[in-house]
Amino acid sequence: MHPVNLCYSKVKKDCIKFISSQETRTEKFKKKDKMIKSFLIPACFWLANRVKKNTMIIGLAGGQGTGKTTISSLIKIILEKYFKLIVFKISIDDFYKTRKDRMILAKKVHPLLMTRGVPGTHDVDIILNFFRKISKKRFSPLLLPKFDKSIDDRIKRDKWYKIKKKPHIVILEGWCVGSSPQKIKNLKKPINTIERDDDQKLKWRKYVNNQLNKKYKSMHKFFDYFLYLKAKDFSLLRKWRLKQEKKLYLNNKSRKNSKIMSNNEVLNFMMTYQRITEHMFKEAPKFASIVFSLNQNHEIKNIKFKK
Repeated sequence: MHPVNLCYSKVKKDCIKFISSQETRTEKFKKKDKMIKSFLIPACFWLANRVKKNTMIIGLAGGQGTGKTTISSLIKIILEKYFKLIVFKISIDDFYKTRKDRMILAKKVHPLLMTRGVPGTHDVDIILNFFRKISKKRFSPLLLPKFDKSIDDRIKRDKWYKIKKKPHIVILEGWCVGSSPQKIKNLKKPINTIERDDDQKLKWRKYVNNQLNKKYKSMHKFFDYFLYLKAKDFSLLRKWRLKQEKKLYLNNKSRKNSKIMSNNEVLNFMMTYQRITEHMFKEAPKFASIVFSLNQNHEIKNIKFKK
């Protein structure tokens, strides 16, 4: 049996089970078999062939709503089930600063920094510390934060991630993972109403860009490989992100004090992401180890490996 077919027969059940857990009554994944067999399994063979003694650190990025969590979770399942590797996956979202810390940042620098998302709203020092520790030969158990978007804050420490065994692979996924800073002259022209009306002096844009140029750049240097989910354009991301928030609402509607956003709030929220996302459309495919191109139906249409 061909290695890809053999792998597929071993992982199909677990992958389909996970995909089903991500579906709603009205939103179903199409062409599941093709996604797993034609794209994700070949990507996992490519990665597994490059695993060495030290922990491999992978960055995985894509615009809002591209399916980063789903794709990275399926990659984890395949690498663990078939290749027998220990994989730890975490989102950069889990490293958001607390609401309290973002309030302080908003007062000191710019009110827009109260809104989680952009570089500068993550606690990158925790990520850097994590990467340094995981890269050492001698491993000690680690505790990492977990963020709950429905309350817009970290959950209690006793429910954080506990890493008890040294992983072969760490996957850090997030919309701005791997993003590079822009030249200052490119920041001047506003690209949406939030930049035009709420950041007239460029204070927010410059702060975010400066963060990318410093701590985030240090974080990205730890990546052994970088995976990118490429969407056609930003308008398509808006559509997908609205669906994502609807699913979050369905999963949390019974909870009190939930911070689920309305459609208008989502669209305003996405404006804070727009500049970096559109910059990544152009730059990320140039240096990505693997590029998954998505069609307008939210499906992987092709895969490109770095030579």
